[in-house]
Amino acid sequence: MKIRTPLFLIKLFKYEYWSWWVFYLPLLPYFLRIVFKERSFKFFSLVNPSIETGGLIGESKIDILNKIPLEFKPKTLFFKSEELLSAEIVLAYLAKNKMHFPIIVKPNVGERGNKVEKINDSLELIAYLKKHKQDLIVQEYIDYPIELGVMYYRLPNENTGRVSSITMKKFLTVKGDGKSTIYTLLKNNERARFQLERLKKKMPELLQEIPEQNQEILVEPIGNHCRGTEFINRNDLIKEEIHSVFDKISRPIEGFYYGRFDLKVQNFDDLYTGNSIKIMELNGISSEPAHIYDANYSLIQAYRDVLHHWRIMNEIYQQNKLRYMS
Repeated sequence: MKIRTPLFLIKLFKYEYWSWWVFYLPLLPYFLRIVFKERSFKFFSLVNPSIETGGLIGESKIDILNKIPLEFKPKTLFFKSEELLSAEIVLAYLAKNKMHFPIIVKPNVGERGNKVEKINDSLELIAYLKKHKQDLIVQEYIDYPIELGVMYYRLPNENTGRVSSITMKKFLTVKGDGKSTIYTLLKNNERARFQLERLKKKMPELLQEIPEQNQEILVEPIGNHCRGTEFINRNDLIKEEIHSVFDKISRPIEGFYYGRFDLKVQNFDDLYTGNSIKIMELNGISSEPAHIYDANYSLIQAYRDVLHHWRIMNEIYQQNKLRYMS
């Protein structure tokens, strides 16, 4: 019988599984130093003046999406909670906009992939709407093979910006051996073991299926680290051409200077040409350079990179303070 390392030990020694507040606790003095210097906890809101709280918490995702050029985002619908009286209303809008299942549904205000779901048919949509009574965003599902998190910033006093981090997302999958159930395969996967209890409730039937030899099964289609997605450092993809592409995407977004684009592409060449880039979400100052959660990254490197981005954020704030408060 294979001996598995207890989850609490894995979580203790691998910082990618730490709670966010545990990871950031050693960096608290740096943050407080800025707070005391500026005499305000709200200094960060000036980093992205056009986004509520700068994108720290509680911002409207649809308000941000509406600022992104149409060519770079999937078809997107927004529904106020009072409009969601029945699934028929949503289905009618889907038909009107020529959107087909599967679709992605998520709260307009939310964090870390909470309540984000891939909906495959009208029955799943009905079930989702019964559970979630809040403002919702509905997007077409982009079936591109590569999902990335791309950090970008631009100093207000400069005309061009920089891509500073690229993270590739590897979704939670298992490969069949022709005899084991998906549940058994997941139990032998360190990353998947953190998701087992949630998956047993969400998809009990799927977990009992036995995939064929070498058959890959996508277990979790949402690319969020807390839902089992592996983050892979792809900063090697950062080249001069990519800065120009994201300048083109970002410059129409007035009052945006710092954040992370969560997007899909058909191939890596799209990053340098701007073709076929589809942005599902843009996050503000709460964004992390997610490459730091690569399993091969060290904690010292991670803290170094976070502080580097915080210094950039502070420089953006200092420049915007002169522009907006002088």
